[in-house]
Amino acid sequence: MSSSLITLIVLIAVAIWLVSIYNRLVSLRNRFKNAFAQIDVQLKRRYELIPNLVETAKAYLKHESITLEAVIVARQGAVTANDRAAMDPANPAAIQALITAETALTGTLGKLFALQENYPDLKADGTIQQLMEELTSTDNRVAFARQAYNDSVMEYNTSREMFPNNFIAGPFKFLPATSFEIDIAAEREAPKVSF
Repeated sequence: MSSSLITLIVLIAVAIWLVSIYNRLVSLRNRFKNAFAQIDVQLKRRYELIPNLVETAKAYLKHESITLEAVIVARQGAVTANDRAAMDPANPAAIQALITAETALTGTLGKLFALQENYPDLKADGTIQQLMEELTSTDNRVAFARQAYNDSVMEYNTSREMFPNNFIAGPFKFLPATSFEIDIAAEREAPKVSF
């Protein structure tokens, strides 16, 4: 074998190896984007339940309009942030804005749930109970989808940081992905709902 043939074979092998690294990074990036799409589906379901909950609660909470309005405003902020994040789950600023909006929404929903204790008729309403049960179930699905997303993000970020993948990741704009985690321990807990 001539040295030029050996060089050509080595170059082809290196090219195939680099293409496989690139393709793996693409696959992992698509996987975490798909995992975010699952969060998006569950969050949209959550956002659809909230107006029904507020409308049903209005009849009982006439004197609590500030709390009800805060829930609606927080919901709208979360919907907007989710739409932005869904367009580009690889955008760290969009994911961080969604985390902030979801934290605010969870806090205002917690206040609404706390008010329920002061209104026994509200607590006994069958529609409210059903909506809260659906909301709790949806929140559980969001948590599972978020865990799958975070696992995909971790696998992608680990792969893009490993040697020699990092030499491909930088020039081809495989930027780090952001996990979807709530920062404050008290906000990690789901709101307590009692019937």
